[in-house]
Amino acid sequence: MTVTNIQSGTNVHEVADGIYRINTPVVIEGAGGFSFNQYLIVDDKPLLFHTGPRRMFPLVREAVASVLPVESLRYIALSHVEADECGSLNEWLGSAPQSSPLCGTVAAMVSIGDLADRAPRALADGEAISLGNHVVRWLDAPHLPHAWECGFLMEERTSTLLCGDLFTQGGSQLPPVTESDILGPSEAFRHEMDYFSHTKNARLQLEKLASTNPATLACMHGSAWRGDGTALLRALADALSE
Repeated sequence: MTVTNIQSGTNVHEVADGIYRINTPVVIEGAGGFSFNQYLIVDDKPLLFHTGPRRMFPLVREAVASVLPVESLRYIALSHVEADECGSLNEWLGSAPQSSPLCGTVAAMVSIGDLADRAPRALADGEAISLGNHVVRWLDAPHLPHAWECGFLMEERTSTLLCGDLFTQGGSQLPPVTESDILGPSEAFRHEMDYFSHTKNARLQLEKLASTNPATLACMHGSAWRGDGTALLRALADALSE
């Protein structure tokens, strides 16, 4: 793990081949320790998943620059429209002149086509694009855990699911990647601060994600996780059904 900003504690760690977790620990009033993660895929067409909040842009930019030239980014991707997902989207588009927003068709239609300074590259459910050595596939997941436009990216070469707000863990001093239980801590966090929409289609959508057989779950808050992602996603479906 490389610390790129001593004051904030922002750090970078490679969680899968060519995929880097950028992490900034924070203290949120009433919630204690927390963290914001972005994921950088290094390739011919580099991709950043999640931008971080707008005020965190200098920290995340500094971290990305420690891995590759910021201006080389080609895609600024997001799961859904929320400050920690795309708050600094236009700052990134300004820093990387060849980049474009990458999102699902619903997000492009209802928000990003208007909010972003450049037109988005909208992906249909199941559509894949090549970054070079890596291939990312978009998976629609409306209202899982929230937002109509929600979806995730599966990086197929490393079997890494960029899973956004799923398995959110509280705390600010967690390891970059773990093989320990994250379902228990994430369920405890969900019961304390309920951020799920409780869509009736949650099990079907989680089964779709499970069918991709992920080996790494790239969570936006807390540790990334390595193991049998199919089993863990099905365990989450069971927990949500209780």
